[in-house]
Amino acid sequence: MKVYDRLDRQHQKYRSEYSEAALRVLDSAHYILGPEVNNFELEYAKTIGIKHCIGLNSGLDALIFALKTLGIKDGDEVIVPANTFIATVIAITENGATPIFVEPDQYYNLDASKIESAVNIRTKAVIVVHLYGQPANMVEIKKITDKHKLFLIEDCAQAHTATFEDMQIGLWGDVGCFSFYPTKNLGAFGDGGAIVTNNDDIAAKIKIIRNYGSSIKYQNDMLGLNSRLDEIQAALLSVKLRHLSELVAERVSLAEKYLRGIKNPLLKLPLIRKGASHVFHLFVVEIENRDHFQNYLLNHEIKTQIHYPIPPHLQKCYRYLNYKTGAFPITEHFANHILSLPLYNGMTNDEINYVIDTINDYRL
Repeated sequence: MKVYDRLDRQHQKYRSEYSEAALRVLDSAHYILGPEVNNFELEYAKTIGIKHCIGLNSGLDALIFALKTLGIKDGDEVIVPANTFIATVIAITENGATPIFVEPDQYYNLDASKIESAVNIRTKAVIVVHLYGQPANMVEIKKITDKHKLFLIEDCAQAHTATFEDMQIGLWGDVGCFSFYPTKNLGAFGDGGAIVTNNDDIAAKIKIIRNYGSSIKYQNDMLGLNSRLDEIQAALLSVKLRHLSELVAERVSLAEKYLRGIKNPLLKLPLIRKGASHVFHLFVVEIENRDHFQNYLLNHEIKTQIHYPIPPHLQKCYRYLNYKTGAFPITEHFANHILSLPLYNGMTNDEINYVIDTINDYRL
């Protein structure tokens, strides 16, 4: 039995709806910033319970534009989790600022207890990442950002509709940044992203920046870029958004089967923070002999993924920051020991039971 990620499964489930939406856009002859984008923005804002959603080309652009709109610039420092995908850090350096890394807690997210020691006069913002689908400790983090008058940016790329203390992610910060990369819980059929905010001024600026700095054709009020969610992707996302609660519930159910069924003491299963709803974009386990375990699973036709094998502070592109191996030992431990098990919409009982049984049979 082959068990690999299968994006085609949920596509097939709603195939007729996706086809109708795509053809509707093709027949409309309106392909950029039209009614489909406007409709998706309104519906996604309503889903979160926020005033504004602005569709963009990617989650990375959402992060870059968020910092740009908040005035982050050369000489500023932005606190960011050491344990994150590199896009979160690129957004900081693309704005000329310096990333200040902070170690994660046992839930793989930014450790709130370590933030204040990283704050100084140059600190202007904190980016929190809801990694793997689980919210960070937003109550404590917001207390710190409010106390020090820092901007709070949420990287929500992996945690669509997750909540902390019954409050949706994206609502806690000045802005929330989402990715609609195809593998995400709310994934498009290509690149896509969005910013959400309750701030009217931020929303207006983002809409101008994404369209060459223009609100009126050929009148450019700001230095902007081309980062527009296109009409077809918006239409397809609107279809998936109608089914998102069902899709997330399915992922949570699959994750619960893993949590109940995996009994191998060699693995450490993910912990769920009190007050958090985990939407399981990824199901991440820790194991000491990861390469041996990964090869064992692959030999049994179970494909896994490492998220992420090289932390940002050790990437070649950030050598100029002068971090060495050992600078962030918790992050580096995770990078060397975690593994993401197969978890996808449309995964069958036979498939997940096969993964569980194969894991439980694993021995060194």
